[in-house]
Amino acid sequence: MVLGNSCTRNCRFCAVQNGTPEPVDSEEPARVAQAVQRLGLAHAVVTSVTRDDLPDGGAGHFAATVLAIRDANPGATVEVLVPDFNGDRTSIACVLASEPDVFGHNIETVARLYPGLRGAGHSYELALSVLYVARELAPQVVLKSALMLGHGETPDEVRETLGDVLATGCEAVCIGQYLQPTKLHSEVVEFVPPAQFLAHEQEAYRMGFKAVMAGPLVRSSYHSRQLLEGLRGGCLARQPAQRLKKSQGHHVVARRA
Repeated sequence: MVLGNSCTRNCRFCAVQNGTPEPVDSEEPARVAQAVQRLGLAHAVVTSVTRDDLPDGGAGHFAATVLAIRDANPGATVEVLVPDFNGDRTSIACVLASEPDVFGHNIETVARLYPGLRGAGHSYELALSVLYVARELAPQVVLKSALMLGHGETPDEVRETLGDVLATGCEAVCIGQYLQPTKLHSEVVEFVPPAQFLAHEQEAYRMGFKAVMAGPLVRSSYHSRQLLEGLRGGCLARQPAQRLKKSQGHHVVARRA
């Protein structure tokens, strides 16, 4: 996570602290690239807090980080999970110009629950617009989103949200279980059973998604390298019955034949 530890927004599901952000550290991209090199990472995921205090929302810093990783790690693939940049096309274009392999922006939850969970500065339509703009500007990039279950959404609302995300040109989606980080955050309404995650996974494929990861333990960057490899032809075996028995765990799928 780059651009500091303080977020200018205050979502009710997120444990990142809200407050006055630190000054941007111009040396951070190089340090991140060095860390990727030292760790020998084949795939790096870069995300950040939201920085509404910056004119470009931090887009230039994202781009610098992607380029630094590539310079120091020629064989590595890079995924970015970006904030909404207030929908600014120039900021989105700036990140895409650094040519990340995966461009991610999370829809997070269904439209009905947005006002209570995301708060000021966020809207369902704005999140979708980021994906629309990214697909328009970079037809070649892998476009990815994610949402959490357990806030009281219905299966029909999840299906509608998946349809809205798919319509943007997004081809990959992750679906996970929300867990309450502190008592001050939104409470968990439901622990969704693994069978329901599997149903959402299957529905997402029927709708036309090319890569789906769904399950209680799934998060935005969960098995992100495998997902990318699957989209590029390294298909992972689908074993839903076996996955379902693994501690009621996760469902991992990358590309349907």
